[in-house]
Amino acid sequence: MTGFAQQTDDVGGQVQSTDATIAVLGPGGVGGLLGALLARAGRRVVFLARPDTAAALRRDGLTVRSHRYGDFTVPVDARTELDEPVDACLIAVKQTALDPALTRLSADALGRALVVPLLNGAEHMTALRERYPAPQVVAGTIRVESTRLAPGLIEHVSPFAAIELASHATPRDRLDGLAEGLGRAGIDVTVRDDETAVLWDKLSFLASLALLTTYAGTPIGEVRENRRTELLAVAREIATVAGAAGGTLGAEDVVAALDRVDAGMKSSMLRDAEAGRELELDAIGGSVLRAAERHGLEVPVTAALVADLRDRESRRSSSGSLPSSA
Repeated sequence: MTGFAQQTDDVGGQVQSTDATIAVLGPGGVGGLLGALLARAGRRVVFLARPDTAAALRRDGLTVRSHRYGDFTVPVDARTELDEPVDACLIAVKQTALDPALTRLSADALGRALVVPLLNGAEHMTALRERYPAPQVVAGTIRVESTRLAPGLIEHVSPFAAIELASHATPRDRLDGLAEGLGRAGIDVTVRDDETAVLWDKLSFLASLALLTTYAGTPIGEVRENRRTELLAVAREIATVAGAAGGTLGAEDVVAALDRVDAGMKSSMLRDAEAGRELELDAIGGSVLRAAERHGLEVPVTAALVADLRDRESRRSSSGSLPSSA
């Protein structure tokens, strides 16, 4: 597989490599961007989506608007479920849509392909490894600000698109090969040794950003300026929980990262709230609260933010203004 390390067979021997085929489950802001970049770089990409989305992609292709990568359109092979062997599958749906989306990706069809969830939160790895062979499921995180404006239209506004990969079960050569292939498409990729640290380091930053920007209804710059005390308190609480769970970032690291991002940056949770979509509140805030309880830690500020956002979402859902997940 050009750009992907040679796979080993079931007894550890090397098998002949071929050009990689990548499946992308969920052609939204993240999956659409990654799949389009891979396709532009010459990879064969199969998108898995709902029937209406798949039909639109087959008809119109996939268009990306990006300051970093430029504006381009690629033709698309879009289907409703995986029906052929692939080398890797990037799972890029929201956590709220994961269970129904996985019906498009049967274990039999998946074969020996790597499964790379680029989901928010820290609890999905267990569920995926119950469904698919553990050595094939790779922990992944992505830093990017990218939005699906319409089926087949992706707007990438951040100057970065950076992925971290790790697995305690997957052979390192397969991780390195996957990273190389993604890198050739222009994506920044780092392979780390500790999958728990990868997930919790991302969640330390993301939970602070998502909960505060969504609660305030403003980009991070206004939070930094007007809610500094809350920002510091939440960062301390979440970093403490993350450290107990296996993360490596301290509160000062999280705050420094939040201070570096563009003032106009909005979290994906805030964008979902503005669009009236279901929030990934349980995957992000809920993960922190459950880990805090497991480790006997008090997180009053974080808990109050989660409770307030849950109440808002409940009231919005009761009013009928909350649409179903895409």
